Amino acid sequence: MLLEIRQGNFRSLARAITIAENEINGYESLLLALQGSHKAKVIGVTGPPGAGKSTLVNALLRHWLRQNKKIAVIAVDPSSPFNYGALLGDRIRMSEFYTNPGIFIRSLATRGALGGLSAKIIEIADIVKEGPFDLILVETVGVGQSEVEIAGLADCTVVTLVPEAGDEVQTLKAGIMEIADIFVVNKADHEEAEVLYHNLRMLAHNKATETTEIPVIKTVAPAGTGIEELAEAVTNVLKRQADMPEKKLYLLAEKCWQLIQSARMKGISRKKLKDELEQAAASDTFNLYAFSKQFFDK
Repeated sequence: MLLEIRQGNFRSLARAITIAENEINGYESLLLALQGSHKAKVIGVTGPPGAGKSTLVNALLRHWLRQNKKIAVIAVDPSSPFNYGALLGDRIRMSEFYTNPGIFIRSLATRGALGGLSAKIIEIADIVKEGPFDLILVETVGVGQSEVEIAGLADCTVVTLVPEAGDEVQTLKAGIMEIADIFVVNKADHEEAEVLYHNLRMLAHNKATETTEIPVIKTVAPAGTGIEELAEAVTNVLKRQADMPEKKLYLLAEKCWQLIQSARMKGISRKKLKDELEQAAASDTFNLYAFSKQFFDK
């Protein structure tokens, strides 16, 4: 299967992702066989809901397709609260690219993960890296403070904001200044966009080092405005990260932490908890903390 993936077989790639996401028999052998000799870099696109992340991703795809790049998109959608499946919003937002042989698109559900990402995103991203891609775009749900989780996955994190997003101080509080490699002021033709742009420039300048400062780029994604500049900024960040071994070590440590955490939670699912809670919560003496404690040492 991995040989077919390396040769660009999208069906084999989709099947491998399904095996890993659902822990189907043989998924551990699949992961252990990954070579890690991939060249594709992961670009995370995050930001609050309504920031135009999908429209921005579409514009970037058009730009990179003109450069004959091969791209994978992992679109992390909100989960259905009933079956934990993806709501598949990207099938509508990215419909123009589904038959393009240069683009692979996969929907993932958060399945209750708190960071705007899928619980299996690390494994899936590494499987996708086995394919002949130049870039891998990961679009997060965008869930506020916990979206900083993308920093543990992406080689370059693009934080998308819009004038309507609110006070830039709240952006700083959300930890976004700590994870952003690039700021995008999307919908830059809207009122107050210039104010947000200048505020972000000031914040970025205050966080600048002697050699680097976080770029702040204005875009109007539907019109393609600022997309070339954004793509160039991504390229520059990726070149810079290649000379920063501490960044790679940080990414590996974050991934390792999440893999260990996931392994220790194995066997404890939300559905199982819901089923057991249905009976336990019927008791007049039900105590959530006592109920939870029984799982601590498992």
